Amino acid sequence: MSGKKTAIVTGAAGGIGTGLVEGFPEKGYNRMIESPDLRLTRMPLNNGAGHMPALGFGTLIPDAALTRTATRDALDAGFRHFDCAERYRNEREVGDALQAGLAANGIARENIFVTTKLWNSNHRPERVEPAFEASLHRLSIKYLDLYLLHTPYAFQPGDEQDPRDQNGNVIYDNGVTLLDTWRAMESLVDHGRCRAIGLSDISLNALMPIYESARIKPAVVQVESHPYLPETELLEFCKEKGVVFLAFAPLGHGMRPGLLEDPVISAIATRVGKTPAQVLLAWAVSSHKGNEHESESRS
Repeated sequence: MSGKKTAIVTGAAGGIGTGLVEGFPEKGYNRMIESPDLRLTRMPLNNGAGHMPALGFGTLIPDAALTRTATRDALDAGFRHFDCAERYRNEREVGDALQAGLAANGIARENIFVTTKLWNSNHRPERVEPAFEASLHRLSIKYLDLYLLHTPYAFQPGDEQDPRDQNGNVIYDNGVTLLDTWRAMESLVDHGRCRAIGLSDISLNALMPIYESARIKPAVVQVESHPYLPETELLEFCKEKGVVFLAFAPLGHGMRPGLLEDPVISAIATRVGKTPAQVLLAWAVSSHKGNEHESESRS
């Protein structure tokens, strides 16, 4: 199958957090596994890295107990893609919930898809593998489906996630390049315990040199995208290169007043008998598909 598909990734931080995933299969890629139920739809990743479930659950949840409950509830509800991060400081709780849920429901590890992210203070190549192994340990898993570079900004290396000077300014690390870090992430794939790698919160200008120099091309690019921030040029680049475009916050990332209060969106919602959130999710699906390609959504 050629073409692209859209899907929704749902999170749980301060209410509803959502995102949009788009797959762009090219010649030689694995076929997309489709289903009327988005929870069962899976999209191919490049480099033979398998399939990503179209519907996912974001784990940016500040409370430890709520993290366990929400993650377990998401698994019970049919979610099979879980988006995590070292930065969220709750990988252990997510891992506990997943292990308990998998055992209780008789679900095999290979039937879920786990993503986590490398934080800024671990960009030095010698810190990448230890950070990766620490995330695996906290999540109680033996391999990772997708490892994302959380942001392109390198902080002072160390265990402090937000290193700052005496004036409160972030201390950056100018002794490492993004390509240095990417090379170390490529080695994780070589070793077999990380199936795919990608980048988050990155601009097209920053992405292009990495893509051109990479031995293992990014499987996923994750950025905020919604009607106020469509990221059209980045989306088109991903389409051209066969990279999955993962867009988060189609509801506007908590802006007030924002997308949910937008009079045009509210008017459309009233006309079609849906909520503004449902209209925004429908936009996230329909606006990112070419006329010749199918797209499915359930809300």
